[in-house]
Amino acid sequence: MTNNLNEFLTTRKQAIEDYLFTYVQELQIPEELKSSMLYSLKAGGKRLRPVLVLALLNAYGKREKDGIPVGCAVEMIHTYSLIHDDLPCMDDDDLRRGKPTNHKVYGEATAVLAGDALLTESFRLITSQLSDDVPADQKLRIIDELVKSAGALGMVGGQFDDMEAEQKYIPLAELESIHARKTGKLLTFSVAAGAMLAGASADDIEKLREFSYHIGIAFQIRDDILDLEGSEELIGKRVGSDTANDKSTYPSLLTLSGAKEKLNEHITRAKEIVSNLELEQQLLHDLCDLIASRDH
Repeated sequence: MTNNLNEFLTTRKQAIEDYLFTYVQELQIPEELKSSMLYSLKAGGKRLRPVLVLALLNAYGKREKDGIPVGCAVEMIHTYSLIHDDLPCMDDDDLRRGKPTNHKVYGEATAVLAGDALLTESFRLITSQLSDDVPADQKLRIIDELVKSAGALGMVGGQFDDMEAEQKYIPLAELESIHARKTGKLLTFSVAAGAMLAGASADDIEKLREFSYHIGIAFQIRDDILDLEGSEELIGKRVGSDTANDKSTYPSLLTLSGAKEKLNEHITRAKEIVSNLELEQQLLHDLCDLIASRDH
């Protein structure tokens, strides 16, 4: 990781977390519900999705402050999805980022409601906290983008098809479709929303959607690789769960070396797209490399 990227990640992650934790802490809601929400929000993580929002604003030379509420909103949705994914009716995981999962600490009912609260509050955060300098029609575009990315057309639909595909052989094209929605759509939202806030052209936004598709697939391929050869201590949850659940993965379809080759193809394509845009490219290239080489 370059020094510039490391500094960017450290400072922006801190800014996102300061804003996010304060926002939730100040909500006038039952204390146990608030505690459950904050427990998962504070469990750690790379904050890649909100960082991408800020990275796009940075790349276009625009002020990053406007992106913080949007970045926090997508992080709330990502966190709610993890709480629900860990439930016994879904992936049935006891650990998340090295800590007991939310339902193990607060019980299943509170975990479900904490996830529901994070999901719905994410939209109010955008409507109530985004700067008045951002026009109302642009706020509406961002919310519409978030609904499509997080809901049945995006993450939720991908998660459903992922569960349906367990213990079945599925071809590579179908696997990519699942992960482009389950993992990729929130990354696409982050990139597109950052570009929208930066005032990027419609043509740029479409090219950046393609960029985000490739980093989304690359992110999932790296996840699958780490499930086979990653460190449980670094990942913070058990490894080998994909094999145990008999899930189709990139290594199972392509072999481990084939999955690594496919990962590099997607990262190379993502960088090529950025290289043809009129913006500051280095930060986005560095983020591509981080996705390809991360160890957790």
